[in-house]
Amino acid sequence: MGEAKNSSFKGFILIDLSDHPQLEMIFFVLILFSYLLTLVGNLTIILISHLDVRLHIPMYFFLSNLASVDLAITTSAVPQMLFNLSGADKTISYAGCVTQLYVFLWLGATEAMVLLVMAFDRYVAVCQPLHYMTIMNPQICCQLASTAWLAGLGNSLIQSTFTLQLPLCGHQEVNSFLCEVPSLIKLACGDTSLNEAVLNGICAFFTAVPLSIILISYGYIARAVLKIPSAEGRKKAFNTCGSHLTVVFLFYGSAIYAYLLPSKSSSHDQGKFIPLFYLVVTPMVNPLIYTLRNKEVKGALRKVLEKWREEW
Repeated sequence: MGEAKNSSFKGFILIDLSDHPQLEMIFFVLILFSYLLTLVGNLTIILISHLDVRLHIPMYFFLSNLASVDLAITTSAVPQMLFNLSGADKTISYAGCVTQLYVFLWLGATEAMVLLVMAFDRYVAVCQPLHYMTIMNPQICCQLASTAWLAGLGNSLIQSTFTLQLPLCGHQEVNSFLCEVPSLIKLACGDTSLNEAVLNGICAFFTAVPLSIILISYGYIARAVLKIPSAEGRKKAFNTCGSHLTVVFLFYGSAIYAYLLPSKSSSHDQGKFIPLFYLVVTPMVNPLIYTLRNKEVKGALRKVLEKWREEW
């Protein structure tokens, strides 16, 4: 973006709730509370997955990766949101906007791929139980997790680089809570058809394709679960897979609504609030979903708390 090379260019103005100033303090309190819950919940998942040897299995390795992504993606944007909501200053520096853009795109795509990897893990666990530990050995798990993070990084490098080449022609007001590709494309005064095509193509690849694979894998999982003779075994399998499916629909649903549906299908304000869902709500509820529906996680958490209580 050529204006960044001009010394008079100081950055962007994030128009979050500027047209509804009476809501700013309410949103500040809600987002702050959600952010604190996100920090506590995801750090708890990471810690107990590391501390409890019973959770040193592939499922919880990938769950700790998901918690790390959620922790990082919300931290990449929420502090800036809180700063802008707390006062009259709505600006973000050019360097800050670029950093936020690269990190957000990296982590968002990484989460999509981690959820796909978690679905593969559940497929192998349910449909190939006798070969589970052979297939999902530590080396394969590390390779799958690394691939998810590297795929997200590749997405970020492509989308961010394309977006930052667009001319702004003096436009500085970003109609969003953060610097994201659709909002920055709208600032451009040149031809954005290539950028929009790249955005749609990559978003389809990181949303529609993984989601389709996940749903197909869960079709096989459901068929295998129904063949389990014991009701207790079926219940345990459905609870574990149900937690993952709930997280999948929360994440992919908001991503598809934000990036793949036509912009005319949502109002001006609705489009602005969608990022809050996958930046604030989803990272906050993911630990709750996995904790409340998983006896192993609840048991590990109880054990860690009892150990800390005894030490103190």
